[in-house]
Amino acid sequence: MKMIDVGEKPKTERVAVARGFVTMSPATVQRIRRGEVEKGDVLAAARLAGILAAKKTPDIVPLCHPIALSAVDVTAEPGARGVAVTATVRTVDRTGVEMEALTAVSAACLTVYDMLKRYEKGMTIVGVELMEKKGGRSGHWVRAPAAPPAPRRAAASRSRRTRGG
Repeated sequence: MKMIDVGEKPKTERVAVARGFVTMSPATVQRIRRGEVEKGDVLAAARLAGILAAKKTPDIVPLCHPIALSAVDVTAEPGARGVAVTATVRTVDRTGVEMEALTAVSAACLTVYDMLKRYEKGMTIVGVELMEKKGGRSGHWVRAPAAPPAPRRAAASRSRRTRGG
């Protein structure tokens, strides 16, 4: 194992955007919206946790370079089925900020879970993924939109199997 040498790379502007989601019941979402969470403001705590985590990424991800972050923006938005978290991280440095964006989203989602676990243990953290990155040698990358689910065949067509054949 070794840390990659980035010393010869030029400093360029780099941006990464990641997202994730915490699924929960509509009742728990309403608790957030009404401000009825004993630990406090769930969305503010999640945003702060994400920012702090982005800054601490090299401390928790082995072989990740410490870099100077120029901006970290974390949003946490309640929806009908949970809380959507997005992190945008920027730097002017020799390596990208994908890990910082993913770490920010992960910590923000974990904070949402921690603050609400008293009310609902069955929440799920899903879809933590890089959505976009800009800068560096590989240039601009954007996640392709998810393909729509394949149509299901009717039950009758599944029952036409033959035996012995």
